[in-house]
Parts: sequence; structure tokens; C-alpha cells
Amino acid sequence: MKTQLMMGRRQFLFGATGMAVAVAGCTTTPRAAFVAVPRPALPDAALMYAAIADEQFPVPAARIDLIDPKYYRQVVKDPTGEKPGTIVVDTPRRFLYLVQEDGHAIRYGVGIGRDGFAWGGRARIQYKRKWPKWTPPSEMIDRQPELEKYRHGMSPGLDNPLGARALYIFEDGKDTLYRLHGNMDARSIGRAVSSGCVRLLFQDVIDLYERVPDGTSILVLQTDAGGQNA
Repeated sequence: MKTQLMMGRRQFLFGATGMAVAVAGCTTTPRAAFVAVPRPALPDAALMYAAIADEQFPVPAARIDLIDPKYYRQVVKDPTGEKPGTIVVDTPRRFLYLVQEDGHAIRYGVGIGRDGFAWGGRARIQYKRKWPKWTPPSEMIDRQPELEKYRHGMSPGLDNPLGARALYIFEDGKDTLYRLHGNMDARSIGRAVSSGCVRLLFQDVIDLYERVPDGTSILVLQTDAGGQNA
């Protein structure tokens, strides 16, 4: 099976102009229709994780030599049984699945931060942001006084903890404080890490961002989904 796992934003917008995404505020958004992704050939990993020069902050190539290849973005048989268009985060196995229409899923490797183990269940992507600001919670600032300078927000950039993209998860219209977000540290993929929620490589979170609209259903599992290891 041939499935597109990487596309430039210009290619995506040309091939999927029907996926209009309205960025939501803090109110509940209606369910968005799943849009099938076009399916050219599977790209080489080096191409998938190459530098992206046309971003607001140019993204360097990912250090995929530091990652177990099973965590590279790839198409697998869907182990979740969820409806097409659903995101499933399998925290024990460090995988995120985007369910497709043909019994398969796009699988991304993730790193799970301390906050990533703090919530589980069904919810929705309330809204998404490109190059978001990051504001640490007051409790975090109390624990780490050096973060005081970011009390009113850290500007976007490569070093921002949310990275190139962030997807904000709400349950019954309320913020869960759970995020899917970018990450520059390739060594954290496939691991439990000290901070953050669900970390994806910049190239992967950009890819996921383009594939899912606001209102997308998400299921976060704190027990094994039975995903494939390879």
C-alpha cells in the first residue's frame, strides 16, 4: 500500500483544499468531517525528516540516527478499532495513531512527558496553533523559579517547549491542559521524559497538524493498545 507520509504545505494545500480549518477559541467546536489523505509513494525517512526552510523559524533536519526506526512515521495496520480520522495516543508504547479509512493508520513515534501520564480518555482537538507561545503554570514556576521570566509567556521559536505546532485537547468544552506538541530533542522519542505532554518531532507534528481539523476526536490510552512494534 502506498500512502503519503510527508508533503510540503504547498502540496498539501493544493491536494486538499477542501480541508478548511477554522481556528477555534475556547468554545466547543462541532465535529469535523474526516478528509481522506491522497496517497503517493512512501518517502524515504531522510526525506520525511529533512530540514524545512519555509517555516517561520527554519526547522533543521531531525537527528533520526538517534531514534529507533520503529518510531519513524509509517503506515501500519490499525490496532485501535477507532473511526477514521481519530487520533489515538498509546502512552505505554509511545505511539500516536491517526486512523485511516482502509484499516490502516499513520503511526508516529512520541515521547511522553510527566504531564502526558496525567490524563486519559476521550476528548477533542479544540484548536491548533502554529509556533505557539508557551506559558508555564504557576505551580511549575513555584517549583522552578528560573521560569519566572516566562510567567507571561515565552515567545515562539525553536527552543519554545511547544515547538513548531501545538494541538490543544478539551473534554466537554473544558481544557484538559493536555497537548500534542513539537519537540527538538530526537533522543526523547520513544521514551518517558521529565516534562511536557505528548512530544512529536517537528516534522511529525507539522505533518499531523496538516492532516487533522479542529474538532478531531482523540483517545488517550494509559494502557497498551496492542500496537505493532515494527
